[in-house]
Amino acid sequence: MKKIGQIVKVHLRTGITAIRQKVIMVKAVLCDSGGLSVVELILILVVIIALVLIFKTQLISLVNSIFEKITSESSGI
Repeated sequence: MKKIGQIVKVHLRTGITAIRQKVIMVKAVLCDSGGLSVVELILILVVIIALVLIFKTQLISLVNSIFEKITSESSGI
């Protein structure tokens, strides 16, 4: 992230237009590998949420059957 700030400061001093400065900053963020893990984490979360929404009814019935089994077997203890 420090590298991005240095790049932006250099370009701000040279008098580049605002749009060009934003393009340079976006390129710097895309080239920075430090934020890559955040993007991967967000993509994994999106996939998990999509799977939960797709299989919502099946997951609810699975959880209900597990809890029913737990409660029925716990009464024998």
